[in-house]
Amino acid sequence: MATIRKLRGRWQAQVRRRGVPPRAKSFDSKNEAERWARDLEAEADRSGWVADTRAAEKTTLGELLSRYANEVTPTKRGAVSERARINSIVRCTIAHRTLAKLTSSDIATYRDERLKAVAPATIVRELNTISHAIEVASREWGLWVPRNPVKLVRRPPVPRGRTRRFKDGEEDALLSACDRGRTPLLKPLIVIAIETGMRRGELLDLRWEYVDLKRCVGTHTTRTA
Repeated sequence: MATIRKLRGRWQAQVRRRGVPPRAKSFDSKNEAERWARDLEAEADRSGWVADTRAAEKTTLGELLSRYANEVTPTKRGAVSERARINSIVRCTIAHRTLAKLTSSDIATYRDERLKAVAPATIVRELNTISHAIEVASREWGLWVPRNPVKLVRRPPVPRGRTRRFKDGEEDALLSACDRGRTPLLKPLIVIAIETGMRRGELLDLRWEYVDLKRCVGTHTTRTA
C-alpha cells in the first residue's frame, strides 16, 4: 500500500512490500508522487517486488546510448551506421533527460524536431535504436523504467522505396564534383559502389582480406548496413 504525505514542503511517496526494502521519493506535486507510487505498485503486483528506480533517476539517455554503443552496437551487423546514428542522437537535447523522467511527450517532440532536418526513415531508425537501448537497460542492466516511452509514440510514415538509375551525364557530373571536393577518398568509394552495388556499411567495412585481386572478385564482409 502506498503512502503519500506532505513533508517539508514537498510530497513524499512511499511504497512497501513484505520482504523487500521500502522505496520512497519526494516530488513537487501530489500528482507526481501518486503516479510514481502507482507505477511501482503495478510493477510489484506483476513481479512481486518493489522496483529500485535510483539507477534510472541518475542515468541520462545519452549515457545509456553511449554504453549501448560500446557494449551492444559492436555485436551487430551495420555497427558503423548505428554508431553514427547514436552519435547524432546524443548531440540532441533529449540526451540530457534521465530515464526516469523520459516521457512519450519528450520522444514525440524529438521526432517532430528531427523531421525538420532528416527523412522519416532516419527518424524510424533512430527511434528503434532508442527503444532497443531502453529494453536492454530494463532487462539486463538493472535500470528499471515503468514503460518504454518510445513504444507509445507514432512512427512517421516512410515513403515507398524506389529504384533510381543514372540519367545521361549524371555519373560524369557526380565524379567531377568529387574531384572538386575536400574528401580525396570519396571518388573511389563512389566508383566502387557503382561497379559493385555495395551498400554504405559494406563499403566502410571493406578490408584487403576480402579482396581477391587475381580473380578480380570480393569475398563477403562481416557486416552490412
